[in-house]
Amino acid sequence: MNFVRRNRIALLVCVVAVLCLAWGVMQGQEQTVFRKAVNICMECIGLG
Repeated sequence: MNFVRRNRIALLVCVVAVLCLAWGVMQGQEQTVFRKAVNICMECIGLG
């Protein structure tokens, strides 16, 4: 219980982050994010 009291804000931020991730997955946005990440990596490495 002491851990929760000391880290209330951090736990709240983690819960909000998980909710946002779940919302994005339910809307089908994971493919879009993955595609953009691949494009950025390919440009930085110079393969694309």
